[in-house]
Amino acid sequence: MIDLKKIKKEYEAILKELSDPEIFSNNPEKAKKLGKRKSYLDPIVERIKKIEQAQKKKKGNEEIIKEDDEELKKLAKESNKKMENEIEELKEEIKEIVKNKNNFQGRPILVEIRAGAGGEEAALFAAELYNMYSKYAKEKDWKLKILNSNKTELEGLKEISFELRGKEVYPNMKHEAGVHRVQRIPETEKSGRIHTSTVSVAVFPKPKKAEIKIDPSKIEIDRFRASGPGGQNVNKRETAIRITHIPTGITVSSQTERRQEQNKENALNLLRAKILEEKREKRRKKIEGKRQSQIGHAERSEKIRTYNFPQDRITDHRINKNWHHIEEVMDGDLNQITKTLKESEEEEII
Repeated sequence: MIDLKKIKKEYEAILKELSDPEIFSNNPEKAKKLGKRKSYLDPIVERIKKIEQAQKKKKGNEEIIKEDDEELKKLAKESNKKMENEIEELKEEIKEIVKNKNNFQGRPILVEIRAGAGGEEAALFAAELYNMYSKYAKEKDWKLKILNSNKTELEGLKEISFELRGKEVYPNMKHEAGVHRVQRIPETEKSGRIHTSTVSVAVFPKPKKAEIKIDPSKIEIDRFRASGPGGQNVNKRETAIRITHIPTGITVSSQTERRQEQNKENALNLLRAKILEEKREKRRKKIEGKRQSQIGHAERSEKIRTYNFPQDRITDHRINKNWHHIEEVMDGDLNQITKTLKESEEEEII
């Protein structure tokens, strides 16, 4: 339970401290921390004030309901119902702000990589990104479990979904989500021309079953024979699962397990994560309005990074920062990039 009175009291204390001009000259570090905390609390306190206004209006309506005028009583009751819904919605928005601040630190994540523009070259780069993340996960001592993969003839990846479980997985991986662009000369290019291809990466905190309940009557399940890794046993039987969520149109698949039930559970986990993210995105847009951070949210489908192989340069467009030694990064050395993005986020107004 979030203590709204405690939050408001803290906010008022921060305002009082920041109103003293001496704090900026005598203790700039403290002033900076208080400023960050105030920025985080601003949207919460804004909603607390709206809740208080709605509660005040509701109390006024209660007095009208005691009167004899039936028409006024009816209008007051309708207004109260509206106020109750508004209060509940504002409380949910506050919960969402607090939840986003906590960064889902204890949660496993689901990652989905898809080849975009560029044909086979995009698929090959998708496979390289997966290898980069798998090596990074090994270095971090995270556990990786493949849920679904779709390979090309040249060992590229049209798509791959996997789960990562371990300490601080989400805070370290969330900024990888978005569109990754690669510029290089493909091995199949005879004229030596540089090609540009894209790969999209999505990162979802894994929801608990209680968070997202899926109505069995609102999903369609298709069973088919798995292709790719798994051995002859997998390919002979219809163990692969594809699930379509009818209300949203979201489709997910899993085919890496030998048992159909396990593939179904993997697919349902991915479906829950995508439904949760869709809900979070809608609420986030409502909460934030035009307030956007510089590096954006992890799940947005925007161009975030370019890997320029001829110039040995990686550029993150959200913070306009460059790194070199591209081969080392592709070999799983993401620590410097992750550290810089996390530091940039901390400096932003949350």
